[in-house]
Amino acid sequence: MSRPALEVADIFRDHGPAWRQANAGHVSLGQLKVMSAIESCRTAALGGHVARCEKCQHTQISYNSCRNRHCPKCQGAAAKQWLAEREAELLPVPYYHVVFTLPAQISDIAYHNKAVIYDLLFKTSAETLITIAADPKHLGARIGITSVLHTWGSAMTHHPHVHMIVPGGGISLDGKRWVSCRPGFFLPVRVLSRLFRRLFLKTLTAAHAAGRLSFFGDYAHLDDAQAFAAYLAPLRRSEWVVYSKRPFGGPEAVLAYLSRYTHRVAIANSRLIAFDDNSVTFKWKDYRIEGRDRYKGMTLATDEFIRRFLIHVLPGGFHRIRHYGLFASSARADLARARELLNAPAPQQASNADAADGTDGTEPPTLAHPCPCCGGRMIIIETFKRGCSPRTRPISAIRIDTS
Repeated sequence: MSRPALEVADIFRDHGPAWRQANAGHVSLGQLKVMSAIESCRTAALGGHVARCEKCQHTQISYNSCRNRHCPKCQGAAAKQWLAEREAELLPVPYYHVVFTLPAQISDIAYHNKAVIYDLLFKTSAETLITIAADPKHLGARIGITSVLHTWGSAMTHHPHVHMIVPGGGISLDGKRWVSCRPGFFLPVRVLSRLFRRLFLKTLTAAHAAGRLSFFGDYAHLDDAQAFAAYLAPLRRSEWVVYSKRPFGGPEAVLAYLSRYTHRVAIANSRLIAFDDNSVTFKWKDYRIEGRDRYKGMTLATDEFIRRFLIHVLPGGFHRIRHYGLFASSARADLARARELLNAPAPQQASNADAADGTDGTEPPTLAHPCPCCGGRMIIIETFKRGCSPRTRPISAIRIDTS
């Protein structure tokens, strides 16, 4: 796989040390770890292996990935494995895409309360969908949800929202039949918006009363309960954005969508255009404009680019992909019941041979991709540890990115 001409890692390596020194005391340990991982990713610092083609003897060196979930280079393999696991859960029904977005006033205080407010966003949006879907006036069924957190807009500003993938129907409340939604229509977004607003503000107020929120700088006065209530008052009357898109074309389209969204980071390397000592230029999409004119270039000071990237580092141990209802880990029996009601075949289990990837320990380990010169099998002939160099001298070696 060829490397992009410019990577976030290049910017971090060139400007990271000076940025860390200038912002000492204002950067979290988690953010420092992300910077270090991205800077080291697929370099000799993490070790690697040497592979040689059985046919033409072409040799190449591959360095190990950092596997950090915020690294733009390490999400492809993680997404592929995750999708293989999700494929067995797909149901033969239309799927809908629903987006719940937090108002800007909530996003502002979420910056210093990520774990609490992101968790509330997940839970209240899921509760909203499950509650309205269970109402006999709407669907009258128990549904399944896959929810993915994104915290950025196209310009890498702080914009927390969840993308939810939902089957167009569910199991009836008595468990005896599958209830499908109306063609092309899942649930009324205005009803969803109102309940989401009420549930979120209720749980957010409870979190404040329990002392779970922290406020700094211009928001320090919100520690006071009355000031916080006054801050939230306008939000109780405003419209909160809930968006429901048209159904996907089929299960394959759902997987294609998930492969693009589940393991995204704040910016992909492919969006970077150029950078120098003072600035970074990248592609972004202005959603307020329709057509080709929405695709633009943006130039930020390098320090600001790094800052925007790092504000999207999630708290340690925080799950950015969650499953609710029929897709929850505790509801496997319900998912099996849904398949039964839909007359869907049971998912096939991978064979032992597949799990072993075709090797039984007696064969030398091989790479998944063929030789770029002749298409032959690439056999790993040497591995080397972190900070070490390979002993093998490559024959017309090329460096590639692997995960």
